[in-house]
Amino acid sequence: MAGEPQADCLFCKIVAGEVPATIVRETETTVAFRDINPQAPTHILVIPKVHYANARELATAEPAMAGDVLREAGVIAAEEKVDTTGYRIVFNTGPGAGQTIFHAHAHLLGGCDLQRLV
Repeated sequence: MAGEPQADCLFCKIVAGEVPATIVRETETTVAFRDINPQAPTHILVIPKVHYANARELATAEPAMAGDVLREAGVIAAEEKVDTTGYRIVFNTGPGAGQTIFHAHAHLLGGCDLQRLV
């Protein structure tokens, strides 16, 4: 069921503490951790603790939670000191967009010239 932890979801397992991750920030509603295959010097995933397959489902079902993810990405950008040089927040939605883990998540990218990343 949407919103409930999924036994076969890697990110739900990270939220539950069953799979290790390099956590950089955690709130009541979100968890943020370093990407294991970074595409930029700063590459952090910000996920809601609730399970929705993608950004559209999250925003439709729980818009405040989608806002929490975006707000946390901004806070982390400041903590990582990429807020003044520029950063990117990306939601890949669907396999054609490159989504490989079907738990809504934002990629926070920064620390380099992001114009080289399309």
